[in-house]
Amino acid sequence: MPSIEDALEVIRRGCDELLVETELIEKLKTGRPLRVKAGFDPTAPDLHLGHTVLLNKLRQLQQLGHQAVFLIGDFTGMIGDPTGKNVTRPPLSPEQIEMNARTYQSQVFKILDPEKTEVEFNSRWMGAMSAADMIKLAAKHTVARMLERDDFSKRYASGQPIAIHEFLYPLIQGYDSVALKADLELGGTDQKFNLLMGRELQRHYRQSSQCILTMPLLEGLDGVNKMSKSLGNYIGINEPPNDQFGKLMSVSDALMWRYIELLSFEPLAVIRKWKREVDTGRNPRDIKVMFAQEIITRFHNHQAADAALVDFEARFRQGALPEAMDEVTLEVQGEGLALTQALKLVGLVPSTSEAIRSILGGGVKLDGEKVMDKSLLLKKGTTVVAQIGKRRYARIHLY
Repeated sequence: MPSIEDALEVIRRGCDELLVETELIEKLKTGRPLRVKAGFDPTAPDLHLGHTVLLNKLRQLQQLGHQAVFLIGDFTGMIGDPTGKNVTRPPLSPEQIEMNARTYQSQVFKILDPEKTEVEFNSRWMGAMSAADMIKLAAKHTVARMLERDDFSKRYASGQPIAIHEFLYPLIQGYDSVALKADLELGGTDQKFNLLMGRELQRHYRQSSQCILTMPLLEGLDGVNKMSKSLGNYIGINEPPNDQFGKLMSVSDALMWRYIELLSFEPLAVIRKWKREVDTGRNPRDIKVMFAQEIITRFHNHQAADAALVDFEARFRQGALPEAMDEVTLEVQGEGLALTQALKLVGLVPSTSEAIRSILGGGVKLDGEKVMDKSLLLKKGTTVVAQIGKRRYARIHLY
């Protein structure tokens, strides 16, 4: 075990809030491995880099010698997490949950050490609960306290319906901590209410209360909204290497450091050294390339990372594209956004008719390749570099 001071530096890395730090220090002083819980509802089969923020923190705690408990909320998945929602979420079918849970496990072990990870499903204890047990659990909290939750209070104030079963979600997530005897629970900043519920219920059940570590919600490629498949601003961990590389290289220089802090496995000392080098003149692009290769190696392999760099260099560097260019985020509705419309919206042409003439005349390139299809649609979730002539460029993020 490292010293408590060194351990706390790793634990605090990138975190938003640590509650209660003095309690965590007392737990660390015992010298026993802590049970560290992170729960995921299997609501989608594929993970993106935003999901891996918690997994990375769980991995860091594994490396400090603690027991990682990866909890798949197959029971809570049938309720649907109401966090941040203004409508009742439709529940998943048991078949969807089972399929997504299998896919989750195959993906998370690209980050976590499988031999040091305890995988649990909360249906193991929740499925065994009787109706009487559930009523006893529900009696440990009040409607008034539930309505203190920001999303519930907003929905109630605006007249949006709240189904009774949604109140059970935080109770069940809290009870998971009781069943697992968690010492520390990880979650996004939007999960704070649910995480605190775990502390409260553990006290009811005469357990030592878990500490809480909240992690920020990672911004997507647009640099504004949290990474989300529905917004198309995500980087999937199962995406092809070239797509991952191109998307990571499109991240702004300012946002790059946030991605590195939350997603890289490099020690903090190395990251501080990189920042000093950039401050004294090193091109931040060099750091971005190393980071992109690290991510691709993690989710594919080293050969794929090298090949992605070669492909990127061939398309961008050899095409003499500028290091700096305007970056614009555009919303995609329907099947896609017409290239002609995108060129107009980003200011590369004054009108769609001019865009059509430029395309047909061979004057438009996307990612360094000439485009001749005036009806081309740009798909949601992609990033392209559009070029007209020799001097007009724009990097376009589509969400």
